[in-house]
Amino acid sequence: MTKVLDHKIDFSVVVGVKNANPNGDPLDANRPRVNADGLGEISDVALKRKIRNRWQDMGLNVLILQRDRITDGATNIRDRVKMSDAVNEVLAEKADKKAKLDNWRERFIDAATASWIDVRSFGQVMPFKAGPKDGLDGVSIPVRGPVTVQAAYSIKPVTVKEEQITKSINLEPGESKGSDTMGTKSMVPFAVYKFNGSINVQQAERTGFSDEDAAALKEALRTLFINDASAARPEGSMAVLRLVWWEHDNKLGKLAPYLVHAATHVDYPDNAEDFSQVQISVEDPAVEGLTPEIIKGY
Repeated sequence: MTKVLDHKIDFSVVVGVKNANPNGDPLDANRPRVNADGLGEISDVALKRKIRNRWQDMGLNVLILQRDRITDGATNIRDRVKMSDAVNEVLAEKADKKAKLDNWRERFIDAATASWIDVRSFGQVMPFKAGPKDGLDGVSIPVRGPVTVQAAYSIKPVTVKEEQITKSINLEPGESKGSDTMGTKSMVPFAVYKFNGSINVQQAERTGFSDEDAAALKEALRTLFINDASAARPEGSMAVLRLVWWEHDNKLGKLAPYLVHAATHVDYPDNAEDFSQVQISVEDPAVEGLTPEIIKGY
């Protein structure tokens, strides 16, 4: 039997980017995201997507699958939810008028968190429309998760490089060269990003997030960019340079999260071109009961 997490955990992840688009902005022609201060950004949603993908690679059950990674035939959350035996048991009891299941929402949440690691980690809001008469009609079930992941921001302002690209053949029939054969590719030549996160014990107790789940998250963060390669992010262009994993010896934590997250310092020359030029240091707060583990990523 797995043990529910009983101590606070914080983490910081340092990510290197070299000639890649780490997270395109659909409102800006898919150029790399840049905030008002000129810092590169990777959204928390994109980071959690990569974590979910890694969990799927590790053979763990994930509710929110990427469309091109669907292996069970379910193309929506409703259908995948009904594939869980634990969820179906709750829905069957709910449909049985003799059962008088007053706490079915709580039972549903317990079943969902037991079925999928991303639900018991990040939580999930599941608002279902009325219609199919399958027990989920018109209900909205919110689940709060213990794992929070912040957006990643570059240490220094980034430069976005744009290149013109061409296709060798028209997309549609036609003798002349079509306009669709021309395009633009955007990338960040070199930058280092950092993001932080935490695991809250109170929420872990509610969702059943365990020590094993924490270990799975740790491994997903260490190997975040395995199987993530694309034309925008070629193999080797994105790397986890360091994962700093902080374990407290109590539920509330021995030091405020913002102080723990600030302990990881990153520096590199303005003209840096290689990940080996990045200097990463972790300041030891010398707090009893707070131990950092510094891990080289993949």
